[in-house]
Amino acid sequence: MLDCLSIIERYYTPGNDDYRVLVIHSRQVADLAVALAQRLINSHVPIDIEFVEEAAMLHDIGMCRTDAPGIFCHGSEPYILHGVLGRKMLDSMGLFRHGRVCERHTGAGITADEIVSQALPIVPVRDLLPETLEEKVICYADKFFSKSRPGNPAKTLDRARASLSKFGDATLQRFDELTSLFGDPNTL
Repeated sequence: MLDCLSIIERYYTPGNDDYRVLVIHSRQVADLAVALAQRLINSHVPIDIEFVEEAAMLHDIGMCRTDAPGIFCHGSEPYILHGVLGRKMLDSMGLFRHGRVCERHTGAGITADEIVSQALPIVPVRDLLPETLEEKVICYADKFFSKSRPGNPAKTLDRARASLSKFGDATLQRFDELTSLFGDPNTL
């Protein structure tokens, strides 16, 4: 098992607000993702639970390089890039599979067409959709917790869905597909 906190501490200082936000949020996402993955295992669907926990702990590592003062991040890049930046950070450590999770967890995934049509500052333009079960369960679990209110209980399914509605019908459709796959996390 990776020592995720030591990886996080390469970029964040323990005790600082951005560290607290990241670690609390990531722990919540990891705990939910593992519980949802366990539900799959109980149904005899193979999924790598150890990887799910590690990648969930690291999925937002790139936020420190973004300009998001509401969550104590004072970098120079737009927040939408936190996943792409996180992938670069983890890839540089040889954690390529973990890096893919960073890049593919934003929203319910983002297509190349959405990047172009919404003029999102993501380069290169390509589909950033979760593909593996592990990527999907982390992407899904992430939608139930806010970094602006770390430690708060999980959102309801309706609240999570409503928060994604501003990104359009395609995003909601992808979220609904994840819901069909993993179920309502509030019934765990």
